[in-house]
Amino acid sequence: MADLEHSSSDETSEISHGESSQDSKVEFSEDEETLIERMFNLLGERWSLIAGRIPGRTAEEIEKYWTAKYSSSSS
Repeated sequence: MADLEHSSSDETSEISHGESSQDSKVEFSEDEETLIERMFNLLGERWSLIAGRIPGRTAEEIEKYWTAKYSSSSS
């Protein structure tokens, strides 16, 4: 039992470390970028609706992408 609990906690820590590194640099294809831009022009900052049109993407990923790409250009 102790070994099983120990291995599952190791897996959890690996998963959380993997997610944090992916969150810092999420890459989108050119098609995804185009779709995000078009959807943003229609919907504004309604990230969950935009994410619903892009399989495998979350609202958080899209918002981070948008903020990283366009936050400096709006200043």
